[in-house]
Amino acid sequence: MWPGKHARERPDHPAYVMAGSGEVVTYARLDERSNRVAQLLHAAGLRFGDHIAVLMENRAEYFEPCWAAQRSGLTYTCINSHLTADEVAYIVNDCDARVLFTSDTLAGVATEIIDRTPKVERRLVVGPTAVPGHEPYEEAIAAHPAEPLAEELEGSRMLYSSGTTGRPKGVRYTAERRVVGEMPAEMGMMTGFWGFGPDTVYLSPAPLYHSAPLFYSMSTMRLGGTCIVLERFDPEAALAAIERYGVTHSQWVPTMFVRMLALPDDVRGRYDLSSLRVAIHAAAPCRVDTKQAMIDWWGPIIDEYYSATEGIGATYISAADWLTHRGSVGRTLLAPIHILDDDGADVPAGEIGTVWFEAPPGRPGFAYHKDEAKTREATDERGWSTVGDIGYLDADGFLYLTDRRSFMIVAGGVNIYPQEIEDLLASHPAVADAAVFGIPDPDLGERVHAVVQPLDWETAGPALADELLAHCRAHLSGQKCPRAIDFERELPREDTGKLFKRRLRDRYWGDGPSRIV
Repeated sequence: MWPGKHARERPDHPAYVMAGSGEVVTYARLDERSNRVAQLLHAAGLRFGDHIAVLMENRAEYFEPCWAAQRSGLTYTCINSHLTADEVAYIVNDCDARVLFTSDTLAGVATEIIDRTPKVERRLVVGPTAVPGHEPYEEAIAAHPAEPLAEELEGSRMLYSSGTTGRPKGVRYTAERRVVGEMPAEMGMMTGFWGFGPDTVYLSPAPLYHSAPLFYSMSTMRLGGTCIVLERFDPEAALAAIERYGVTHSQWVPTMFVRMLALPDDVRGRYDLSSLRVAIHAAAPCRVDTKQAMIDWWGPIIDEYYSATEGIGATYISAADWLTHRGSVGRTLLAPIHILDDDGADVPAGEIGTVWFEAPPGRPGFAYHKDEAKTREATDERGWSTVGDIGYLDADGFLYLTDRRSFMIVAGGVNIYPQEIEDLLASHPAVADAAVFGIPDPDLGERVHAVVQPLDWETAGPALADELLAHCRAHLSGQKCPRAIDFERELPREDTGKLFKRRLRDRYWGDGPSRIV
């Protein structure tokens, strides 16, 4: 269960391919270059548990520092390449990175944070263009041998929450000194449910700084398969990659489904997708009509899981089970789920509450890096944990998510969960996307407000707002209906499909007035 093993046994087998450029990285090349980086880090004085950070777009060199850390007992944090200099500097400082790997395409942010990140001892830049204050990556690693370290230990990733409701927090796992090569327990779903193995061809269409793309790609390499990495997501390019490389497994987020479904019929029918055995999705809620349309197109191969970077628990639902439990994210895999009310008591099946997981057996514990208070909030005295999601269990034990507690609106003492309202708005034929949240109200404390991304910007205005409000009143109780609707050309979403609702909500909770249509 290690790329070094595959480098010895199948040196010329592709570990990964960059789909856009067609660049192939074999297991022999990955092993050689990750060894050089590991030797560089060891020579710089980094030892078990020390920290590095990776700030790059999807490119062939991305996996080299990640595998170097993974094979030398270090902790690595991959940073969103779209963040501002302030946001990047915060994460680099918070995670205590001693070495930073970046690329010349991000030279602006990389140079801007130099004075703000004094803990960083070495800065290496990938690419042909020199960047002030940074060592050329190729020259730096060439000075070190391509041999494994004398002691190779399993490292660990420490990724940061998306920060959709506040400053992102690093999710830190309990690290033990283990000889490199042990299969992580989290890979059980990949091998047990979906048959990942040495013949797998896995398509990763998302940015590698996200938890699932990074973990599934590196796990595919542990098993000796081949990853096909899109430099950036494009709906037609994704379909073309499935045909060109004979992709067997893939992982998506719902926004990717939406964009592929929006392709003209002749484009969607142009590509042979028959090699695809499993299509997995997660990370954000998927509308029922979107998932049904994907199953109608690709067949009953679209499975879903629900989990969090914190690793506190997971659910799974096959396409077959979803068709009889539409909208569910599945049944628990690792440990019992509990739906609790605000007093911490279990609620009956069908009633909404906060989703809690019992501690999965044999899994490492987690903590929010440098935030004991947030860690305590996420864990109760029984050892159960939550990330604040709201939902309910049906009589068969299938979990349905309704929202995040942090997005809950309290209007006149009534708890209102925005996701139901967002789903209704998004079902209207004139709407591309919708966000619902509470804004200040002198009488109720909060009132329900909506921001909509119309399919056609030319339709944005009072007439469409009135039509959407009438649509809500026809399907929702008066308490849940937005009092007003604003329009945006595009809502701020992460590549995973998660909505940066905080960016919208903060406009109405600051000093500026609400822009009510």
